[in-house]
Amino acid sequence: MLSAQERAHIAQVWDLIAGHEAQFGAELLLRLFTVYPSTKVYFPHLSACQDATQLLSHGQRMLAAVGAAVRHMDNLRAALSPLADLHALVLRVDPANFPLLIQCFHVVLASHLQDEFTVQMQAAWDKFLTGVAVVLTEKYR
Repeated sequence: MLSAQERAHIAQVWDLIAGHEAQFGAELLLRLFTVYPSTKVYFPHLSACQDATQLLSHGQRMLAAVGAAVRHMDNLRAALSPLADLHALVLRVDPANFPLLIQCFHVVLASHLQDEFTVQMQAAWDKFLTGVAVVLTEKYR
């Protein structure tokens, strides 16, 4: 799925994110809720007032899952199977929301990494995150 160069770009960006997962994740959620308010329905445990502690905690969990995917690029299905089960069978998240999340993630990466987030890196991350979304939605079939 990913070329050696794309893998290198993904790893390079992940190294830049490392240590800031909660912050990036919380910002990702806030952006998602702001731009696509209908997505809030999947996060009832996050208060209407956008409690920072809850956002940081859930953001950390989301980015931890992305980190697991980065570490297991060769076998996303095995690495993400429990998460796919959760989203498809328990949470019943509409698969149309994954592209929205990817779009918001790109904006967060670009806003924080700026010039370090090259066009090639963005393309690699788009391909990678789309692959993650495909794996997460396979359980719907």
